[in-house]
Amino acid sequence: MDYQARFKAAIDTVRAEGRYRIFADLKRRRGAYPRADYIADIGSGEGREITVWCSNDYLGMSQNPVVLEAMHEAIDKVGAGSGGTRNIAGTTHYHVQLEAEIADLHAKPAALLFTSAFVANEAALSTIQKLIPGTVIFSDEKNHASMIEGIRHGGGDKCIWRHNDLQDLESKLQRYPLDTPKIIVFESVYSMDGHIAPIAQICDLADKYGAMTYLDEVHAVGLYGPRGGGIAERDGVMDRIDIVNGTLAKGFGVMGGYIAGSSELCDAIRSYAPGFIFTTSLAPAIAAGALASIRHLKTHNTERLRHQERARTLKARLAEVGVPVMEGPSHIVPVMVGDPKHCKAVTDALLKHHGIYVQPINYPTVPKGTERIRLTPTPFHTDEHIDQLIAALSELWHKCPVAKGEFIKLAAE
Repeated sequence: MDYQARFKAAIDTVRAEGRYRIFADLKRRRGAYPRADYIADIGSGEGREITVWCSNDYLGMSQNPVVLEAMHEAIDKVGAGSGGTRNIAGTTHYHVQLEAEIADLHAKPAALLFTSAFVANEAALSTIQKLIPGTVIFSDEKNHASMIEGIRHGGGDKCIWRHNDLQDLESKLQRYPLDTPKIIVFESVYSMDGHIAPIAQICDLADKYGAMTYLDEVHAVGLYGPRGGGIAERDGVMDRIDIVNGTLAKGFGVMGGYIAGSSELCDAIRSYAPGFIFTTSLAPAIAAGALASIRHLKTHNTERLRHQERARTLKARLAEVGVPVMEGPSHIVPVMVGDPKHCKAVTDALLKHHGIYVQPINYPTVPKGTERIRLTPTPFHTDEHIDQLIAALSELWHKCPVAKGEFIKLAAE
C-alpha cells in the first residue's frame, strides 16, 4: 500500500474542485483591529498591511483592554497551563467563576466549560442520547457540523427537518408517541446565510409534543440581547430553552465553548462525556479573559449597537452597487458567488490587489453551487474601510461578472 499516494490523491481531488485552502499568514496589530500584517515570506517575517473582513471576532473583544488586562493578571498570578483535565488537576477558580458567569448569562442553574463549542456540541448531544435510550433527535437541516457529529455519535434515531420550517418539524414530531423522548436541535443564527430561527414557535412545538430544546447560540452570544445572552434573551424566551450551547471564541473574543442548562444535565455530562472527562481544561488566562469579556458585555451595549449599525450599512452599500449580497436579519453579510474556483479567485484578487482579506467559503461548509464570501463587519470597521471594500468589490463585479469566469484571470495578473 502506498499510503502517501493515497493522501496525495485526496488532496489532488480537493485541488481539482477548486476548494483547496491556503492559510493566510497574518499578524494582527494590537490596538489597530481590523488591521493586520500579511506575511507572504515566512523567512523574512515582514508583511504588508491588510484589512481583515472575515473574522468571527465580531465585536473585537480579543483587543479589548479589559480582556487583555485580565489575561495578563492571570498569567502573573497562576502561570500558563491548567495542569490537566478538570477531573484530575485542571480546575482553577477562574473556571469555577466562568461557569457561574455563563449560567447567569443564560439564566440557567448551571454551565459546563469545554475547550470549544464544537466539542461541547459533540459531547453533549452524543452523551444525552446514551443517557436516555430511545431519544429521537429532530435536527434542522442546516445545523453545524459539530451538532451533526454529536447526533451521529449518539447512535439514536434522528429526523432532519427543513430549515426553519415549522410545518415540516411538526409533521415529523407527529410521527412519534408523546412519551417518546425527543430533542429539537437548532441554531439561533445560522452563520453562513444569516438566518435567525423562530425560537418561540419551535418552543411551542416542543411543549406540544413533549420535546426538549437544544439551542446553539454560538453566533449570537455577546451580540444580541440586553446582556449579550443571544437571540433567546433578545426574544424573551430564555426560560423556554432547556440546553444552550455557546462559544467564548466569537462575540467574546477568546477561546472555548460551553453548555448551560439544569444542574442535573450539566452534572451528567460532566460525569459521562469523554469529550469533557479526557480533555485538558482551558488555560487559566483564557478563562480569565473570557470571564472579563462576558462581564463587560453584560453591562455595555455600545459594541452591540455599533456592530449592528455597521452590518446594516454594509448590506445597504453592497446592494447599491449591485453586488449580490444575501439579505438577512442578522449581522452576517454573505455575498453569493456560486462556484469554488471563482470564489477563490475573488478572494485572491481582493488580497493581492486591494489589501482586503476574506476567505472563500466552499464545500463542505456550504453546499456545492452556493460558494460565497462571508463578510463580518465589526464595530471597528470605519466608513473608510467600507468605502475601500465597496470600491474593490464593485470594480471586480462590474469588470468581470462571476458568470463569465473572468475572476480567475484577474487574480493571476
